Amino acid sequence: MQVWKDYQAQNKDRFLNELLELLRIPSVSADSRHNEDTKRCAEAVKQRLTDAGADKVEVCPTAGHPIVYGEKIIDPSLPTVLVYGHYDVQPPDPLDLWTSPPFEPVIKDGKIYARGSADDKGQFYMHVKAFETMNKTNTLPCNIKFMIEGEEEVGSNNLGVFLENNKERLKADVVLISDTSMISMDNPSIDTGLRGLAYMEVAVTGANRDLHSGVYGGAVANPATILAKMIASLHDENNHITIPGFYDGVQELSAAERESLNKAPFDEAEYKKDLGVEELWGEKGYSTIERTGIRPTLEVNGIWGGYTGEGAKTVLPGKAFAKISMRLVPGQDWVAISDLFKAHFEKIAPKSVKISVTAHHGGSPYVTPTDNIAFKAASKAISTTFGKDPIPVRGGGSIPIVALFEKTLGLKTVLMGFGLDSDNLHSPNEKYGLENFYKGIETIPYFHQYFAEMSKK
Repeated sequence: MQVWKDYQAQNKDRFLNELLELLRIPSVSADSRHNEDTKRCAEAVKQRLTDAGADKVEVCPTAGHPIVYGEKIIDPSLPTVLVYGHYDVQPPDPLDLWTSPPFEPVIKDGKIYARGSADDKGQFYMHVKAFETMNKTNTLPCNIKFMIEGEEEVGSNNLGVFLENNKERLKADVVLISDTSMISMDNPSIDTGLRGLAYMEVAVTGANRDLHSGVYGGAVANPATILAKMIASLHDENNHITIPGFYDGVQELSAAERESLNKAPFDEAEYKKDLGVEELWGEKGYSTIERTGIRPTLEVNGIWGGYTGEGAKTVLPGKAFAKISMRLVPGQDWVAISDLFKAHFEKIAPKSVKISVTAHHGGSPYVTPTDNIAFKAASKAISTTFGKDPIPVRGGGSIPIVALFEKTLGLKTVLMGFGLDSDNLHSPNEKYGLENFYKGIETIPYFHQYFAEMSKK
């Protein structure tokens, strides 16, 4: 609608400056040193929702970081969209690999460089500004509720309780989320599924203290070496995960479904160039698109032990640690997989060391329906602003709360993300394109319009 375009054009610079202010708040949910920052960010989100015209906006405390809720009910008889997002961000480490400070946003080559720019402040804030556009131009076609949380990056441990305690307040017809990516701005896509997650931490203990590697080396088990061997054994020569029972229940796609999935545009040479690698790695018998979308994985997220400071210290460490995540697909339960991992890791440990395995958090995989009006409304909205139909794809990431929305609230979810896989999510130099940010603000009002229109039929 022209009135939307005019309003967005007039307020374009303000929209961006408001986002930059949010990005300056280091709302790192995993680090307790930033607890006050997460509270400050929640208050900032509350203010932005209020300024945009939302009602009943409040910061809701939880046992962890707070949740921001707001709504605009224009007519109870109209459909209601529940917008979900998160204001918490990943830790910025390693800081020395950033080309600019992670919480001092820099715009370069048409992209915003800052932690949280794409995941998820830049993306959820598109919804706030899209809502403002419709509200201020008196063109809001449906009711909108916002639930912006502060613990997505640490497993959304307290959101389930919030859902249970607020079922009436959160009643809606669909959940709308922008926390995923598109293939490219030239090839828009919509995620039709997410992988689940099981996140573990392991500790291997040898002697009761760090030892002199000359005096004790060769006589006492080195926990770092043992840990490395144990981790290496978790994949076989075909990069197949060796945990007994790991693949039980995995829902395999048909040959036709796999063929359809691989029709999505993919340039392997460009993919390798962007990552700076000469060869790709993964489970034998599957394409890169399949490995990152429909197959489960096991990855080491961090490994440490002994001396890691500058210079040399000839020490045999008393302990070694690793953080390991497993991405899961339909047919796998994250609690059961966590138990399988723990049992297997303890079983393969030699008697020369002691093992501790801790499950941190997880979430279930999710597949979104593509035959309902919400998905059709999202497809039509993207077609309207991009000039071409979006390609349905399976996303490789995880949003643990999505499956819980359906289980607790009975709501389906639409994953209408505007990021790119190359945005360096969870990595140094995270970025988000200005074009993506503004295109999202332009597109989202059309979703609400088309969803409201299709709901009447």
